[in-house]
Amino acid sequence: MVSAVEQMAANTSWAALGKATDLRSRILFTLGLLIVYRLGTFIPVPGIDGQALRDFMEGAAAGLGGILSMFTGGALGRMGIFALGIMPYISASIIIQLLTSMVPSLEQLKKEGDSGRKKINQYTRYGTVVLATLQAYGLAASLEAGDLVTDPGMFFRASCVVTLVGGTMFLMWLGEQITARGIGNGISLIIFVGIIAEVPAALAQFLSQGRSGAVSPAVIVGVLLMVIATIAFVVFMERALRKIHIQYPRRQVGMKVYDGGSSHLPIKVNPAGVIPAIFASSLLLLPTTISTFSGAQTGPIMSTLLAYFGPGQPLYLLFFVGMIVFFAYFYTFNVAFKPDEVADNLKNQNGFVPGIRPGKKTAEYLEYVVNRILVLGAAYLAAVCLLPEILRHQLAIPFYFGGTSVLIVVSVTMDTIQQVQSHLLAHQYEGLLEKSQLRGKSKKRPRKGAARR
Repeated sequence: MVSAVEQMAANTSWAALGKATDLRSRILFTLGLLIVYRLGTFIPVPGIDGQALRDFMEGAAAGLGGILSMFTGGALGRMGIFALGIMPYISASIIIQLLTSMVPSLEQLKKEGDSGRKKINQYTRYGTVVLATLQAYGLAASLEAGDLVTDPGMFFRASCVVTLVGGTMFLMWLGEQITARGIGNGISLIIFVGIIAEVPAALAQFLSQGRSGAVSPAVIVGVLLMVIATIAFVVFMERALRKIHIQYPRRQVGMKVYDGGSSHLPIKVNPAGVIPAIFASSLLLLPTTISTFSGAQTGPIMSTLLAYFGPGQPLYLLFFVGMIVFFAYFYTFNVAFKPDEVADNLKNQNGFVPGIRPGKKTAEYLEYVVNRILVLGAAYLAAVCLLPEILRHQLAIPFYFGGTSVLIVVSVTMDTIQQVQSHLLAHQYEGLLEKSQLRGKSKKRPRKGAARR
């Protein structure tokens, strides 16, 4: 049987968007702040030699430079004030989340409610400043080493660090405002817009290679079909669930006996989401970001790392897979899904898995189920992230199509659409409540008049 909520959600039409004034204002607010973000990517950092930077990025567009520029929405290629993007904040938040599960004081702070959450957010901001400062200084030094600066020196490094760190902190504030007053997750939408904004130019460049004969038409058709198949596969896997049956016993309230109900505990095939792919990509790109701009002055240690751990190399792919699998398990069991906490919550609510004892046995059963699910989930993440890397390296495709980008775009799109539908459903409920109240008042009025007579 379909519930009333599910039936109402299915009947919700997008035409109701015009009547939901609050949702419309949230969408316009979100679009306005995202436009501000896009404008900021075109404001350059002071002291950069624009022509030298354009020449350098044209030469590096087919390699790591194109990957970094696409992931930052083109801000890195233009050396804009948002060149670092929102990645320092994401890295800091992931580190704080991992430390929260390992440090008892932080774990206790997380259980204190809103005050503890505010304190953890404050630590995350401090970590963002530290990471952004380190990355900004390394980027400034690399720009000087690559002769991409008009007036190198300590003044340029200081101004570059202040500008880039300020841009990252502004983006962090922008994302928080979108989350609080807009629609969707602000940080995810900033990354989403940065990736989507560079897709048309990259696709046009890829198609121009086909017109010039550098890439065969069969490769172009194959890549486009692979993109469609990968997106469909990601949507299917992100919606895949493993439902565990939960039973509730009969309970007596006064003289009445209520039958025990049943429900399901949904466990996603990929509980960690895109976090393992993002964290693995950021760790792999961190040492090579600076070497990209340092050019021929790269040291012997960095040259050796680039030779063995460069994009497309066997050790790079192997290390990438290992980190994705590790973070998929580590993040799931320490942050996303803790079997002990879930088992305790079920025990407190008098719920149990049929055939499994509440408490420790339930936690062991949930851990066993999640371990088996994560085999498929980690393999899915690794396949989506590695397949484009291998094909791009083997076929020398200039159009960068990364699995991490696809995961982010699809996940953010699904989450945003789900939130919009939730707002529309809430608006439809409010309309039904108002109609019911008006009908109730209209029925009561004649009775009051009759009583007065």
